[in-house]
Amino acid sequence: MAQVQYMGTGRRKTSVARVRLVAGSGNIVVNGQPVEEYFPTPVQQTIVKQPLEATKTAGKFDVIVKVEGGGMSGQAGAVRHGIARALLKADETLRPILRKYGFLTRDPRMKERKKYGLKKARRAPQFSKR
Repeated sequence: MAQVQYMGTGRRKTSVARVRLVAGSGNIVVNGQPVEEYFPTPVQQTIVKQPLEATKTAGKFDVIVKVEGGGMSGQAGAVRHGIARALLKADETLRPILRKYGFLTRDPRMKERKKYGLKKARRAPQFSKR
């Protein structure tokens, strides 16, 4: 018999996280590594675990994540977003809690494109009178 699993996709900046929630003991695996190994800083680890702690489901699910793109901070935010969306599929009554903490909102901030005639998105070439 196949195990029940809940899927969620999280995004932040250029990072995309595909999250699977499976009934288990609370293990979090990111790209085949434990969360403590993949995200070395305690801040990133807490960001990843926030939705589970807010909804008091920390020991109920095993979390399996595949994340790609962006940097470590963006990936941590994408994983948090994905976990929140997967929790919502598992239990719709968690929506008010997740919404209250802002875990369901996709962070819209992206890198601005470079414009022609400029060195970066807004940085103009140095000006000299002569």
